[in-house]
Amino acid sequence: MKRVGLRIDVDTWRGTREGMPRLLETLALHGVRASVFFSVGPDNMGRHLWRLAKPAFLWKMLRSNAVSLYGWDILLAGTAWPGRLIGRGNAEVMRQTARTHEVGLHAWDHFAWQTWAGIWNTAQLHRHIALGKTALEDLLGQAVTCSAVAGWRADQRVIEAKQCFGFRYNSDCRGSTLFRPRLVNGALGTVQIPVSLPTWDEVVGSTVKPQQFNRYLLDAIHSAPGTPVYTIHAEVEGIAFLQQFSALLTMARLEGLQFCPLGELLPTSDSDLPIGKVVRGTIQGREGWLGCQQGVDDQHYQVNQ
Repeated sequence: MKRVGLRIDVDTWRGTREGMPRLLETLALHGVRASVFFSVGPDNMGRHLWRLAKPAFLWKMLRSNAVSLYGWDILLAGTAWPGRLIGRGNAEVMRQTARTHEVGLHAWDHFAWQTWAGIWNTAQLHRHIALGKTALEDLLGQAVTCSAVAGWRADQRVIEAKQCFGFRYNSDCRGSTLFRPRLVNGALGTVQIPVSLPTWDEVVGSTVKPQQFNRYLLDAIHSAPGTPVYTIHAEVEGIAFLQQFSALLTMARLEGLQFCPLGELLPTSDSDLPIGKVVRGTIQGREGWLGCQQGVDDQHYQVNQ
């Protein structure tokens, strides 16, 4: 069986309250475990609507039929009313998830991180990571040992800022294989497990039709170099496209693919991993910059030097 890392990002109140319990049932039905990364602070995702002024973001919203995909409660969250604290209102869902799956930190405030992480100073980066990690540990009653930043908004500054939190690994960038980032002082940082496969919203409506996505993704997994890692979102695969995700799990098993938590991809010794760097780049189908593994020739993204 070929192993494929399965990462679930949970960005919003609705994704936590509605999408995650449905995903837990589906994963249990298929005997699959995953790494689940929770946003725990205020749900301010609706504030992204200002980005409609950007052609790339507007096109993404139109081709993915965002209103029917996400719902108005997600698209307007934190605009007409203060953002609800996701963790405080959904602690039991998070604890239930942690009983079976690997759980890590996604963000304190997903909107704020995705919008401002690129210009925050080190103290501001530390503050948001610490807020999220402390809140999630209090909710779970256990240590949080992995993380994945919101929107893959990571560069070398973010990598440096995360070193003091003692994470076992981070999944902050796009790339093709596990690696250890070189730090400014010459030391090697926490292992990075990049996402190597396209997400639903990056290709549906442009590269493939919704009903073609599962086949497209499985073909990409079979041909992927390095370590395949796939990300789904509780707001998408956990609600509107749950049936299609369940079908994907069935197809994958029949084709000799085994989804697993990202932590199970870690080697016995970190010394076996290549050394790399996280730099800002762009990726087809996603608006704005994101962290990319430097030096990897991948058709999905282009590194900005």
